[in-house]
Amino acid sequence: MASTMLSIASATPSASLSMHEKLKGKVKLGSTTNSTAGFIKTKSFGRVSMVAAVNVSRFEGVTMAPPDPILGVSEAFKADTDEKKLNLGVGAYRTEELQPYVLDVVKKAENLMLERGENKEYLPIEGLAAFNKVTAELLFGADNSVLKEQRVATVQGLSGTGSLRLAAALIERYFPGAKVLISSPTWGNHKNIFNDARVPWSEYRYYDPKTVGLDFEGMIADIKAAPGGSFILLHGCAHNPTGIDPTPEQWEKIADVIQEKNHIPFFDVAYQGFASGSLDNDASSVRLFATRGMELLVAQSYSKNLGLYAERIGAMNVVCSSSDLAARVKSQLKRLARPMYSNPPVHGARIVANVVGNPALFDEWKAEMEMMAGRIKNVRQKLFDSLSAKDKSGKDWSFILRQIGMFSFTGLNKAQSDNMTNKWHVYMTKDGRISLAGLSLAKCEYLADAIIDSYHNVS
Repeated sequence: MASTMLSIASATPSASLSMHEKLKGKVKLGSTTNSTAGFIKTKSFGRVSMVAAVNVSRFEGVTMAPPDPILGVSEAFKADTDEKKLNLGVGAYRTEELQPYVLDVVKKAENLMLERGENKEYLPIEGLAAFNKVTAELLFGADNSVLKEQRVATVQGLSGTGSLRLAAALIERYFPGAKVLISSPTWGNHKNIFNDARVPWSEYRYYDPKTVGLDFEGMIADIKAAPGGSFILLHGCAHNPTGIDPTPEQWEKIADVIQEKNHIPFFDVAYQGFASGSLDNDASSVRLFATRGMELLVAQSYSKNLGLYAERIGAMNVVCSSSDLAARVKSQLKRLARPMYSNPPVHGARIVANVVGNPALFDEWKAEMEMMAGRIKNVRQKLFDSLSAKDKSGKDWSFILRQIGMFSFTGLNKAQSDNMTNKWHVYMTKDGRISLAGLSLAKCEYLADAIIDSYHNVS
């Protein structure tokens, strides 16, 4: 990046000076001159003269970005040497021993791939055909009319994040000026995705801190007030970060308002089967909207329910009013994907296709999902029991049991969350969210002590 020239004059100072003059203008003897315009720094001391030409980087204007609010938690956790430390930041499933878990059914699917000797050739832009078929059937139900009528445009995406980003690019190109409404709060990356795609967004009320529950009236009022034709981003199940989902009756009313306002529902489904343990129950919100004949977008992810975090496997589905429209939308999704990442990876797609497409493996997967969801439910119950037994203030902690999925929104503010980390070595996001997937039954009482101390002793 920098080039340096050294000149040692053995005769007179004037000889050294003339050398400087040849390099860059006149320099006074015995002085130090910095020239950013010419990228030259000069030092002259008697008979010895040094000339350093330094090129200023074109990247000087690049500032240091702040750490990611979620992934940065894991980095801080790794640096902590305290044996009591807990990482409740990232939503990744752990065993009771707090170790990463590779599903048995995933190992079997990978063995099938090895036995078949499958190659590593490029996939088409839209992804693996077998994956696209089974993922749409898993989401909507194999007998759903939207599939029989070929009204769904499905393309394999780079997990949930990449699928959302692809949809955001579609909105930016074909719905210029349309706004996306996002729940307050929401998954931290949603806003980044729409900002990056230059899609305007605003928030609708969702979380009520007074009840640590759903602000349903506020949510409905904000959806009603949005400009007609807005995209309403909804969490299909296990809302992140709150763990608070609408009831079936509330979902019906949400659908009513979205239809009345001619909005477009946009579902993010990251936890199908992982939230309740039932694939069908966790897809019921999406299927409700599809059954009503609504056009909608749905992003899917297999990071959680199959533990394929690093495989980056997911899909973007667009339900249209006709098969012709679906074909056109799919062609444009492919057109957007081509300069973005060209085509998706094959390994995770084959795992999903093997598991979902094989009745025996599919049944094994459902059993493993029930096991994982059950462990989190047990931890949730134990945490509630520990808080209720230890906290003598009379505070009602039952909201923890009403939440669903891998997260719990504790209601702790930033200062209280900081105390959890600084004093108790419990790493979590600063909005008070904890990942119960990173908690064991053995650590529930310790976590309860930390929460009680932070809640009552930190303002």
